[in-house]
This record gives sequence, C-alpha cells and structure tokens, in this order.
Amino acid sequence: MSIGKLLENNKKARHDYFFLETYECGVVLTGTEIKSVRAGGISLRDSYAKVVDGEVWVYSMHIAPYEKGNRYNTEPLRPKKLLLHKGEIRKLIGQTTQEGLTLIPVQVYLNERGLVKVQLAVAKGKKLYDKRADIAKRDSERDMDRSRKERRYD
Repeated sequence: MSIGKLLENNKKARHDYFFLETYECGVVLTGTEIKSVRAGGISLRDSYAKVVDGEVWVYSMHIAPYEKGNRYNTEPLRPKKLLLHKGEIRKLIGQTTQEGLTLIPVQVYLNERGLVKVQLAVAKGKKLYDKRADIAKRDSERDMDRSRKERRYD
C-alpha cells in the first residue's frame, strides 16, 4: 500500500481507538463526489463502517457538494460502498462480531493511479485511562526532545 496524495486524515480515531489491522479499500463515488474529494471537500469526523449483506458500507463520511455540480450533486452524508475482496470481507465479518471491535476509516488518499482509496482499520475503543497514558507518554517524549535540544546548544 503506497499512499499518494493524502486528502483526509482521521486524527480523532487515533486518539479514541487501538488499531488492530488496516485494509486498503476502493470507494464507489459519483463524478461530482470525486471532484469534490480531489478539491479537499471531505471529512471523516464521526464516520464508521459496517458490513451489511456481505458488502462494506461507510456511514457519516461527509463529502461536500461540488460547487459546479448543480443537479448532479448527491446527498453529502449518503452511505458509500467500499470495495474489498470477498476473503477480506469474511475476515471483517468475523472480527466485527467479536465484542468491542469496530471498523473505522482512518485516511482517504489518492493512489499513484489517481484513484480514491480509504484506509479502513479494525479498531478497539480505548478506555479513559488508555487515553491519559497516551497523553502522558507524548508529553514526556516532548520534554525529552526539548531537553536534548537544550543540551546541544549549551
């Protein structure tokens, strides 16, 4: 999986979930949605994915209406179908039926061929103490980096 141009990154998901496994998925979009995504009109905030009838769908992924799209624009929050291999979908069904695991879109990007791809993660929700531990770890690393920089200049 090689990421070309990053269009959207779901930073909140990294804060709220542990990622167990990631998948690269294609997305079924209309022409005006593609143009809007390429222009940066996409948001992954509060989006999630589900397996419904053997197909993976992403919900609450907001794609802004294309300004020159007039009547061809679609509903911004409509569910979008994700494209995966059958074996991957079966694996996702098995993982999401377990307690506490969910599917979260992490990134949207253009690959080398110009296709819009979604990085989908099988995730487990973090508890409050996990989030606090991550914040403490990040703060301590930042303090260590500062002290290293100060020593270099002394």
